Amino acid sequence: MTENSTLKEKWDYIIEKLSAQFADGDPLNIDAVIYLVGVQELGQGQRKFKKDEKLNLMHIAICKLLEPYGYYEFDFFDEDGWPHYKTINQLPNLKPGEQSVLMKESIVAYFENLDFFK
Repeated sequence: MTENSTLKEKWDYIIEKLSAQFADGDPLNIDAVIYLVGVQELGQGQRKFKKDEKLNLMHIAICKLLEPYGYYEFDFFDEDGWPHYKTINQLPNLKPGEQSVLMKESIVAYFENLDFFK
């Protein structure tokens, strides 16, 4: 994988690798990747999460993924170790396809920061 690879190539690579590791090769969707980012950011390892915790994990991931774009900023960790973010700028009204592209770009950037493509 090179730095000049396209968004689609990098996205496909992420899906291929994470699907092999977490879904027995069945392709993960974008929500599943966001969930995995949330689990990673929580930093408490793999465990069973309640339904409301799963939603919170996705919120954590979205905040983390959109933080570099200036929409959110890390605020604090609560007593249970969960990160909290504050809204800096409201998200613009985007069409569904535009939302998908923004999230894929932010996920690719997140994994680039983790040296995932090396």
